[in-house]
Amino acid sequence: MKKTWFKELSVYQIWPRSFCDGNGDGIGDLKGVLGKLDYIKSLGVDAIWFSPLYVSPQKDYGYDIADYRNIAPEYGTMDDFKAVLEGAHARGLKVVMDLVVNHTSDQHEWFKKSAAGDPKYKDYYIWRPGKGKDGKKFPNNWMATFPGDGWQWNEQRGEYYLHLFAVEQPDLNHDNPAVREEVKSIMRFWLDMGVDGFREDVITYISKREGLPNGFPLPVMRGMEHYSPGPNIHKYLLEYRQVLKDYDAFQLGEAPMMTPENALKYITEGDNQQLDMMFQFQTMEADCFIVSYIRTKFNLLKLKRVYKNWQTKLYGKAWNTNYLENHDQPRIISRYGDEKNYRVESGKALATMYTFMSGTHFIYQGQEIGMTDYPFKDWSDFTDVATFSAKRLMEKTHLFSKKKLFENCAYAARDNARTPVQWNAEENAGFTTGTPWFHINPNYKDINVAAAEADEDSLLNYYRAILALRKQYKDAAIYGRYEEKLGRNKHIMAYDKIADDGSRLTVIINLSSKTVSARGARKCVPKGAVRLIGTYKWSLADMMKPYEAHVYYTAAPQAKQ
Repeated sequence: MKKTWFKELSVYQIWPRSFCDGNGDGIGDLKGVLGKLDYIKSLGVDAIWFSPLYVSPQKDYGYDIADYRNIAPEYGTMDDFKAVLEGAHARGLKVVMDLVVNHTSDQHEWFKKSAAGDPKYKDYYIWRPGKGKDGKKFPNNWMATFPGDGWQWNEQRGEYYLHLFAVEQPDLNHDNPAVREEVKSIMRFWLDMGVDGFREDVITYISKREGLPNGFPLPVMRGMEHYSPGPNIHKYLLEYRQVLKDYDAFQLGEAPMMTPENALKYITEGDNQQLDMMFQFQTMEADCFIVSYIRTKFNLLKLKRVYKNWQTKLYGKAWNTNYLENHDQPRIISRYGDEKNYRVESGKALATMYTFMSGTHFIYQGQEIGMTDYPFKDWSDFTDVATFSAKRLMEKTHLFSKKKLFENCAYAARDNARTPVQWNAEENAGFTTGTPWFHINPNYKDINVAAAEADEDSLLNYYRAILALRKQYKDAAIYGRYEEKLGRNKHIMAYDKIADDGSRLTVIINLSSKTVSARGARKCVPKGAVRLIGTYKWSLADMMKPYEAHVYYTAAPQAKQ
């Protein structure tokens, strides 16, 4: 396995609107980030990934971009960004930008000119005339990912445009070489400035099947078989890959409905590699059916199968990504843990679970202090377009009562991850001196950075400790071969990470709120292994307490002699 710098990263994701407000207007911004760079560095992370900072109408909170080469005024100026970039690099932190090029905002100049019929921009987007006698029937039956029709009528142009996400997010036409040149120019713009890589949003959607045929008649995601993947996806990604040959940067793709077998088509290392790694969603499906809005009971066996699948099938061929939270997912302690009875303990157990997996490591803002989901009470509490789209779709199915529908949406809402970071127990959790743009979780007086800093046994300090161990034992933790233990155990997750020299880490976790027998777990610990860290101060006993976790190290055989 080739060792490269980006494989060893632990990346801290910032969703800028809710990170830290530096000017008191109630919205997180770059001045706020600049003031927290020392804190970010103190975590032991190596990079920052920014969710979109670009000019945007914020219909999808930055994922609807109106200008790829400028910073949104509410977040600051380009000088503010350069100050953050310089400050991050001075602290040894890489900076990763979101690249969102499947679609733009309908307020982008390209779209405005395309709608007006400007010859240069006419084919920058996917336009089609309507069908039927009145010309108003949709060009095909595709649905948007935010449930609803995939087409929107534009009166000025007199045609429909395709949007696989919100109505305000028209899809770019990557079949047009001019569009691909624009994308490459955008990449060079930020790389020349000094950014270290891109996280590429729904990048596997950018190629659509010629002729745009009707999709299989499904109630959701209709038409996806014609763009996920499309016929030219590998050709276009290879073209974009050429840009990075002049830079020491990396590319991370995001791809819904991704499996290890399909991921290998994009990220297998070699001459035809198109991306360095891939975000997948399968590890986020252990408490739901495909999407988190269709909630099920947390299933550890399902989660273990997914981890084993990705860890073993990519090993020696391609590189993994490991995360528990991001801007699209509810808080992990509220999902896979126990926020009421064992918030800190389950947070530590989950952190232990994924930190020693092979792959680039990601932490989302607030995850390190154990922030939890927001206690939504009414539909007016939500702001995210995806939640209301899911609500409309579930109402049409008539499968859920009004109460259950609300509960499902409250559980799954992306808004859960977007409440402001809780810095201290002061007014507005120390996020802003103004009026916050969104709800502050009422538990901020107990759950905040200041309180965690003052507690040596806090989740925050545990993250610092395990990230240090990940680096110290990187041959096993980052590059080692994954070997599952106790695969059929419904409560305990156990695995070895075995380095090339035979040294190994053994990770054992009770991922339940029950006290369980440790008989099988103790047999997993090699003779002579040294315990490195755990959620309790003792080693394994006969029983494992709820969310008890341990990490052991066994030296290489030749080192023992």
